Order: sequence, then C-alpha cells, then structure tokens
Amino acid sequence: MSETSPVITITEEPDLIASQDDADEFQSSTVITIAAGHGVHDTYTAFLAPLLPVLIEKFTLSLTQAGALSLFLQAPSLLQPVIGYLADKFTMRYFVIFAPAITGSMMSLLGIAPSYLALALFLLIAGLSSAGLHAVGPVMAGRVSGNKLGRGMSYWMVGGELGRTIGPVLVVTAIGVLTIENLPWLMVGGWITSIILFLKLRDVPGRDPNAILGLPLKEAVRGMRSFMVPLAGILVSRAFMSASITTYLPTYLHSEGAELWFAGTALTILEAAGVVGVLIGGSISDRVGRRIILLVSSSVTPILAIALYLATGWARVAVLPLLGFFALSTTPVLMAWVQESYPDNRALANGIYMMMAFVIRAVVVVILGRVGDAYGLGQGLLISAIVMVAGIPFVFLLPGEPLRIPSGPGKSS
Repeated sequence: MSETSPVITITEEPDLIASQDDADEFQSSTVITIAAGHGVHDTYTAFLAPLLPVLIEKFTLSLTQAGALSLFLQAPSLLQPVIGYLADKFTMRYFVIFAPAITGSMMSLLGIAPSYLALALFLLIAGLSSAGLHAVGPVMAGRVSGNKLGRGMSYWMVGGELGRTIGPVLVVTAIGVLTIENLPWLMVGGWITSIILFLKLRDVPGRDPNAILGLPLKEAVRGMRSFMVPLAGILVSRAFMSASITTYLPTYLHSEGAELWFAGTALTILEAAGVVGVLIGGSISDRVGRRIILLVSSSVTPILAIALYLATGWARVAVLPLLGFFALSTTPVLMAWVQESYPDNRALANGIYMMMAFVIRAVVVVILGRVGDAYGLGQGLLISAIVMVAGIPFVFLLPGEPLRIPSGPGKSS
C-alpha cells in the first residue's frame, strides 16, 4: 500500500488558505492588482487639491470653507472601525472592487457642481466609498503578502501614491483640454477599473486567514489602547505636515504667483518622490525595524519643510523630491506595524488606524485653513514643522515591534 503526502484542504471556509506555504508566499500579481485598484481610486481623490483654486474662485470661498471640503471627504472614515470589524468576520472584497467606479464618478462631478452643498454631497459619497476601500484593501493586500507585510504595504501605498501623483496633472490637463464642464468624462476610467477588479479579485479571499472570528469588539478595542494612544500622537504630528505639503501646496504656490499648471505639477513632483519613499521605507522596515524608519522621517522632514519655505522660484523644485521622499515614506511602516500587532483582529486594527488618520487629517486641514486665512499658508508650513518635531517622543512610546506575524489559533494543520 503506497503512502501519499497529506494534503491540507479547507472546504467550509473559502476565505481561508490551504497551507502554511501559501500563507508565507508573497503573491505578487494579486498584491499588484489590489494596489493598482488603490492607485486608480486615489487618482480621483487627488482631484480635490488642484481643484481648490478653481472652486474658491467659482464659489467665492474662504480658505476655511475650502479646507472644509476635505472634511466632507474624510468624515465617512469614522465608519472604518465598523467596516474593519465586519471584515474580520465576513469577506468584503466588493468594497475594494467597486470603489474606483463610485469614487471616480463623484470626484469627476465636482467640476459641474451647481453649489457648495452639491460639492459636499459628492464628496461625502466619495468618502463613503473611500472608507470601505481603505478599511478592507490594506488587509486584503496583507493577506496575500505572506511574511513580507512591509513590502505588501509598500506596494499598496505605491498604488496610492502613484494615483495621487497622476491625479493633479490629470485634472489640470483635463481642464485645459476638455474644459471643466467636461470633467465627468473622466469617470469612465473608474468604471473600467472596477470591471477589471471584479474579474481579477472576485475569488480572492477577503478575510484574514490568521483569525477565526477575532475578539469581541469592546475587548479588542480595549486591548489596542496601549498602541493606539501613542499612534494618535504620531498621526497628529504628521497630519500637519501632510496637509501643508499636499492639500495646500498648490494653493500656497498659486497664492505666491505660480501658474495653476506649475502648482499642480509641483504636487506631482512631491507625490512622485513619495512613491519611491513608500516603496523603500516599507520594504526596508521588514529588515531594520519600523521604529528606525519613523525616527529618520520625523527628524529629516521638518528640516526639508523649512528649506521649502525659505526657497524661492525654481529652487523649490530641488526641495520637493526630498521632502516627498522622507515625509511620505512612513505610511506603509505604520500600517504593517498595526496589522502585525493584532493578527486576530487585523481588519479592526487597520480600521481604527485608518479612521484616526483620516479624521485627524481632516480636522488638521481645517485648522491649517484658519491659520492660512489669518497668517498665510507659509506660516502654516513652519508651524507644521514644529509640530512634527514635537511628535518624535511618541515614536518611543509605541510598544515593541513583533518579530513575526503569529499564527492564529484556529489555523488548520
């Protein structure tokens, strides 16, 4: 009687994987597909910043009112812990699949919005779509990244950064070529992307295989407190800088006399450097540790922000790539650290992190708008540099880094 090797199969839960080898494997094609969907989605959300000068002029908005538009886009992120909690129990891949179509449609309609209220409504719907994508997408990508979670989060963020790089140039070019009244044609790209994602991802597991059902909500949130409190301090310190150099960069440069095209291109230069930063930062953090990458970024970025404030004309172009590289390189590091710290409630932990990041950023954007109205956006940039330095101690308060992602207790063997 011949012996055969044991084969591990799981029929009850199609969203669980079949073997430890599969769990450890970095499934590059699937990770890239998810990251590409993220990229197209964020191409559309990146329309808002370069459109602000146009919307300010069209509706006679103050900087505070203009900044509040970001608040409408970010407000639905309050739902991300709920979405994440459900994603630990049920597959929610369709939040990822249909996000480019929904968000693309809403953001493409901003150019023909008849009123400030319509702008707010379009942004709220786009924000709901974005909240679903960002609560589920990183965990879905992490699920197929195996033991290279930092790399997986880098790929995820590279998709987003590429989208935010292309978005500003795409929308200002579309305004010049198509006119703002024809911006709704751009939504076609979102619908095509969602069709492709449906064909590619409809059978990809959406649940975290390292968790059965996770801990109860209250117990899980209570257990995450020691991590999330210092993380909130880091997010606040980084949100000021992020808002200054992304949301308000085109408006800041335009207010100093730069053409709209140059202002949008400057944001593209910064975001392009951010693409390199997130790819390198997340991957290196798998080897040297997450904390080191955070400390380097928090120390170098304020110096470069001050250099941007002091520079004039084309000299700013030399500063922008370095600033984008160091300022934007830490997001995959934080995302990987959050997910690997709570393997049995990975989607919930990611949802809480994303909620805090989005809400904090939205509030900070409004605060910086008030500062810009009162003192100028240049002063807001300097304040952001100071706040970022003040956030360095929170990096040391984060709990120790896990050496590996532990296996869930319910894993088949």
